[in-house]
Amino acid sequence: MTELREANEPPAAQDVPLSTEPPTITLTPKAIEMGKKQLMEASYEAGQEFLGLRLGVKGGGCSGYYYVYDVAKKIRKRDKVWDFDGLRIVVDDRSLELLKGGVLGWEQKLLGYGFKWENPNADGDCGCGASFNVKA
Repeated sequence: MTELREANEPPAAQDVPLSTEPPTITLTPKAIEMGKKQLMEASYEAGQEFLGLRLGVKGGGCSGYYYVYDVAKKIRKRDKVWDFDGLRIVVDDRSLELLKGGVLGWEQKLLGYGFKWENPNADGDCGCGASFNVKA
């Protein structure tokens, strides 16, 4: 039986159309695994299903730009949506320009863990790797 949704309810993740063009970023298997885990935990804690994991870039940080990670609650016109082995990744087109060709991995160190970008567009980054400069 098909579940009916109220008109004001957001779409389920499987109902969100994927971008037709191939992804211009890559995720390592560990990043996919941990992204699924974090998305599942966030959905459980919030009591709602999220549409995917939103990756992005914002101005600021000690090097000019910094990476952002969040749950995707809605899909905007300028967003690209890709499926990486069951993990929906959402990236806005402005961020994608700064992430194009990048590889998102997962790093686990003695003092912490988290996502880590290998970004060919970055000229340099701060010591913690959370912010970066853009190549001129």
